[in-house]
Amino acid sequence: MKTPNFYASGPIDRASHLRTDQDWISEQLASPNSVLIPLWKMQSLVLEGRQPVGARVPLSRGLLFGADTVVFLGLLDGVAHFAADFSGYEDPPLEEHGRFADMRGLGQRLGHEDGSLLVYARGAIQWHARHQFCGTCGAKTESRDAGHMRQCTNPECKAQIFPRIDPAVIMLVHDGGDRVVLGRQKVWPPGQQSVLAGFVEQGESLEDAVAREVFEEVGLTITDIHYHSSQPWPFPSSIMLGYTALATSEEMNVNFDEMDDAGWFTRQQVLDAQNTPDASALRLPRADSISRRLISDWANQ
Repeated sequence: MKTPNFYASGPIDRASHLRTDQDWISEQLASPNSVLIPLWKMQSLVLEGRQPVGARVPLSRGLLFGADTVVFLGLLDGVAHFAADFSGYEDPPLEEHGRFADMRGLGQRLGHEDGSLLVYARGAIQWHARHQFCGTCGAKTESRDAGHMRQCTNPECKAQIFPRIDPAVIMLVHDGGDRVVLGRQKVWPPGQQSVLAGFVEQGESLEDAVAREVFEEVGLTITDIHYHSSQPWPFPSSIMLGYTALATSEEMNVNFDEMDDAGWFTRQQVLDAQNTPDASALRLPRADSISRRLISDWANQ
């Protein structure tokens, strides 16, 4: 079995059977043994050091009075863990427990357990922030099931809204030998390249989406589409589904409306960028991403 991608397969027991037990949830929220994972404006609370760690704040009386949303994440070593959103504060709270930082820049510096827990908390809070109103009738919604469902407050609607994940395919296209397709977006730093990716559309299988996105972005047809692995990517709410595929030709037709550029890169170029990043003109994706995992697995095979 492959080593899980970063952010995946964290140690927390989600204990979904306890989400509707309101008495038990209330007891845990009142217990000083419970742990809070705070967020402020979608930033996570961390303790800096040689390797940053996610801050675990003990629940105390009155701590949650200023929280906009509270979500039961699950049990870790038998201890209830909750995420809470403090975005209503103008200035960051809880400064005595750490500092708030954006997971996009911080993630690759965290350990696996911290990374998986903090992005789980971030994704849950982000979902609540984006679903304050009912998509059916427009009325306000309220949190239910310890934060794992929202319900419309309109008595004639009462629609139940559950967290939705946006599936995205990400694929490494190779030539069957020592070359791989990499491309870049205009907003990326100079020299940075990555594999191709895109969202799955209605009526598509995952393999259909892989083939369509590759053709739309670089004009290549592909075969031998094989699943590699997946990764939660709550920035804000995706699941990345990784694939490899074999190009049937080498001539590209890059779609410059979607890409800044794309091209073929050799295995040696990728290995040089991987092993001596400061000396290489090619910059690979961040270390916590499935795109980097796809590239490294191919380069080192």
